[in-house]
This record gives sequence, C-alpha cells and structure tokens, in this order.
Amino acid sequence: MDIKDIRTIIELMKRNDLTHFELEREGEKLVLKKNFDADALAGLLGGYRNAVSLAPAPAHAPAPAHAAAAEPEPAAHAPAPPAAGASDSLTIKSPMVGTFYRASGPGSDAFVKVGDYVEAETTVCIIEAMKVMNEIKAEVSGRITRIAIEDATPVSYGQVLFEVKP
Repeated sequence: MDIKDIRTIIELMKRNDLTHFELEREGEKLVLKKNFDADALAGLLGGYRNAVSLAPAPAHAPAPAHAAAAEPEPAAHAPAPPAAGASDSLTIKSPMVGTFYRASGPGSDAFVKVGDYVEAETTVCIIEAMKVMNEIKAEVSGRITRIAIEDATPVSYGQVLFEVKP
C-alpha cells in the first residue's frame, strides 16, 4: 500500500465522518483513527466541561501546557442570564463541541446581531471543530433577542447560542 492509497482512505474518512478504519491484507495492517484528547479538550473548555460528558471526568482536569497557571473563575465563562420574558423565546443551540465565531473571519461583519430577523436557513454563526468551519443555521424563524456566547469561545453540545423571539 502506498501513500496515495492512504491519502485516499483519509479523504474517504473525512467525507463520511468516519473516526476509525482498519485494513488487513497480505501481511499488511493499516489502522487509522481520528480521535480527540478528551482530557485536553475538557481542560480547554474549563467551566463548560460539566455541561457535557466527554469522558469520565477527572478529579481535576490538567490545564493545557500553554494555559496560565491560574484558572479563570467560572463566572467569566458563564453565559449571560436569560432576558426577562425569555420563557416565550426559542433557542438556537450548539449542535457540536467547538469554538463559536460570530463572523466568517477577522474584520468581517457578524452573521447576525441582536434585533436581526432570521429564518430557518439563515446562517447565524460558525463553529470550528477539528479545523473544520461548520456553518450553523438558525433552524427557527424570528428576531434575535440575545447572543448568549462571546465570540471565539468554546461551546458545548446543546449549549444555548442565541435566543429568538418568534
């Protein structure tokens, strides 16, 4: 098996969202795995690590090597409290773990702002996961009443990103 064959397999894994591939033939064995380091991700997510179970939670998740020695206070990561009368609001939640971006790139306008009207197919943000930029659609119609996440911050699966008044 040559490098061209391996690259083809890797591309197929990417296109089909496969995380594990094994091939054994004629005395050769190829094992490809695409995993994330749950402990490192939990450390990066800080206060969000309890919101979603990525792996059995350690008593104290080690901080990434590049992180400062002191952990930020959980309040620094906590989303803003719901606005008054938010009970009649719809929410747009994160469909994955990743990094939330309000715009397509640095210096670009945000996809949406508070007060903007969105429809189901409106792109409201990007979530970067494993170096892939995923456009997130509103999937609801209404007016954006609150943006619950700061730009360029980690988000958990199911975390509220936006509130929308129908």
